[in-house]
Amino acid sequence: MQPATTRTELIDQLIEVGHMAVERGLVLASGGNLSGRLPGEDEYVVTGAGTWLDRLTAEDFSVMTLAGDVVGGAARPSSEWKLHQRTYQERADVNCVIHLHPQHTVLLDALGHEVRLFTLDHAYYVRSVGTVPYHPNGSDALADTTAEQATVHDCVIQSFHGCSAHAADVGMAFRRITNLEEAATATYRALVLGDKDTTFPPESYAALHHS
Repeated sequence: MQPATTRTELIDQLIEVGHMAVERGLVLASGGNLSGRLPGEDEYVVTGAGTWLDRLTAEDFSVMTLAGDVVGGAARPSSEWKLHQRTYQERADVNCVIHLHPQHTVLLDALGHEVRLFTLDHAYYVRSVGTVPYHPNGSDALADTTAEQATVHDCVIQSFHGCSAHAADVGMAFRRITNLEEAATATYRALVLGDKDTTFPPESYAALHHS
């Protein structure tokens, strides 16, 4: 999936990602929300309120400004629009935010376990994981704490709720969130097997990101 060059292409990519997210069990029913913008733009598109991610059409996206105004598309944006807005405000390099509810990621965090990175892909795409305590859905507190963590991490877990991943394009954001859930699944299995310590080798991680 190459970076989108038009808003139509961007929306098409988000529609494809929504379908894949549901197909892979990363979100159920009308949970989760997706957004994207073209590089350098002050407007972004975000899924509308109550939309099912595997049934999206172009008409299901609201067009919003970074000031929080709806300027086109669906009249009612997702209740989580602030989470997307605040992340874009903090990260000028981010052009896509994906917020889903993957089971293993949420479960591990709820039980007090960190998601461990086991594979090269985990280390490369996820890099590091931030967490924020529980805040109500759609609240300023949830949006602000997530955006704060997004200044340091490319994946953020919202406790007892879900997680978000952000990147310069839709494809990279989806790679990150799918690898986060795969890492969480691997961590869960390691815990079941009695292992509490194994991770991707720290020296290899350092070489990967600081070479």
